Amino acid sequence: MDMTQAIVLTIMTAATPLLLAAIGELVVERSGVLNLGVEGMMIMGAVAAFAVAQITGSAGLGAISGLIAGLLFSLLFGLLTLTLVANQVATGLALTILGLGLSGMIGEAFIGLPGLKLAAIEIPVLSQIPFVGPILFNQDPIFYVSILAVVGVNWFLFKSRTGLRLRAIGDNHSSAHALGVKVVRTRYLAVMFGGACAGLAGAHLSLVYTPQWVENMTAGRGWIALALVVFASWRPTRVLAGAYLFGAVSIGQLHAQALGLGIPSQFLSALPYLATIAVLIIISLNRRMTLINTPASLGKSFVPER
Repeated sequence: MDMTQAIVLTIMTAATPLLLAAIGELVVERSGVLNLGVEGMMIMGAVAAFAVAQITGSAGLGAISGLIAGLLFSLLFGLLTLTLVANQVATGLALTILGLGLSGMIGEAFIGLPGLKLAAIEIPVLSQIPFVGPILFNQDPIFYVSILAVVGVNWFLFKSRTGLRLRAIGDNHSSAHALGVKVVRTRYLAVMFGGACAGLAGAHLSLVYTPQWVENMTAGRGWIALALVVFASWRPTRVLAGAYLFGAVSIGQLHAQALGLGIPSQFLSALPYLATIAVLIIISLNRRMTLINTPASLGKSFVPER
């Protein structure tokens, strides 16, 4: 494998957890719910995946456990915000803090242990294609899930009747309810999907990206995923492009450090987050377009009339 292939592969590996977490949050926000607990769900998915993989000796079971951990955390978010009508912003922040603390406690026994890496799936014939084959057709299962998620969510939102209902709820939940759409149930399903994606993104970090457990290993990726959704104007294909752009920035700063450029390593390490801030500034300057594409009921709780 030449240097170009290696760089592309590392970019794809770095982008996969961002893509998964962002595509899940996109569905959540399309339903009119704002979930700021993505970081907490990712870190819980990471520690659950690593712990189960260590206990069972199966990285596959670990990945499934990470997905379930994110799903359970999302149900807690749904219970508080959709059933008990708690403030969505405060609840999301609280769950992020809870996830960071709880994962540190659970993962304390696994610090320093060698991790199990999720084996790649080699697709016969296609993986032998020069240059492209090893990059696209010899990847870990979570990578394939992330690509399928983008295709599936894009079709679901813009080609299916259920997706139309979900977008209608995000635009105006009161009107959707008046037409007989089950607003709370639909939002619960959207939140659960987002949590499952975030948990699987965390599992990718501890089973593929760096197969080990390190406290706070998500390192703000959940917040970057939230920014990606806004950056993409709530469009799945744009989320795909944005995730790989941010993945390239993340890997680029590592290669810059390895080349020994006369730039402080602290500045290079901050590049992905500086890029996030720059993107948000650009979006704010184009506020009119953002407001047009933003679900009208984003972050607003819904209580059915009795």
